[in-house]
Amino acid sequence: MIKRRTFVKSSALTAFSIAAFGTIRCNGAGYTTSDPTTTDILGPFYRPGAPMRSNLVPEGSKGTPLQLRGTVYQEDGKTPQSGVLIEAWQCDENEYYDNTSDDYLFRGATKTSNDGMYQFDTIVPVPYKASPNSWRPAHIHLLVSSSSHQDLITQIYFKGDPHLKDDSSSSSPTATHRILNIEETQDGKIVTFDVVMMKTIALDGSVFNKICGLYQLDRGMAEFYQQDDLLMIKMNGQISEGLVYKGDNTFEGAMGRLSVRFELLTQGGAKAVIQRENFEDPTKITTQEGEKILKYG
Repeated sequence: MIKRRTFVKSSALTAFSIAAFGTIRCNGAGYTTSDPTTTDILGPFYRPGAPMRSNLVPEGSKGTPLQLRGTVYQEDGKTPQSGVLIEAWQCDENEYYDNTSDDYLFRGATKTSNDGMYQFDTIVPVPYKASPNSWRPAHIHLLVSSSSHQDLITQIYFKGDPHLKDDSSSSSPTATHRILNIEETQDGKIVTFDVVMMKTIALDGSVFNKICGLYQLDRGMAEFYQQDDLLMIKMNGQISEGLVYKGDNTFEGAMGRLSVRFELLTQGGAKAVIQRENFEDPTKITTQEGEKILKYG
């Protein structure tokens, strides 16, 4: 039997870290509730490399104009943070995500101003059928990246959507403060979404070097690569989630629906054990495992 080194000792990871979802915080004496913005699933339609632009609306769009704006705050919830990169993406008025074109339709990125503010001009998204038996409520995806805080993957929803209660993400208690009201103003429809970041959990770059690469699973393939302080996972070629280090050799996605535990092998390889929650039936958990067959760098 192959002897394995413990991941904590060989990669200098701490044995425990702050939870990734902004729900608990250690104050030195115990754990208290906190208010960083909660995470949500990345979804299957994220595309890296969206152009730097705040106007997401392509020429000819017949969607209802919407301005999304807000302020990004540091972990204290009071101090605005400048220079934070915010990526936004959504479907168009016909329930379509642009996953392939060079135009990156309804996708874009901007940075917060000196006072921490950001703004996107877009349209009101529409619900769409995610599977024969389920609908996703209207939503906008956001990926917020900061050099001094934990990168945040999240979504916003809209009050009054009839599909909120039936969707496993929007119906989660962690989404409560991300279900927003669209205001009617003289300037049109506006939705305000302020973001409170969480302090980053610093990991040495060598940790990512040891686990990133291509893995042959017992069913299919998985690829792991670093994006800022997130560990991104591709399953069979599709970006599935951005994972945050949780401690105990484990990285985890939003709401704990996908987690990966790593082991370093004595011969220099790595093993990954992936657990995924079934999207339509959260009581079902799928487990896949395998070893790295291709290392990057």
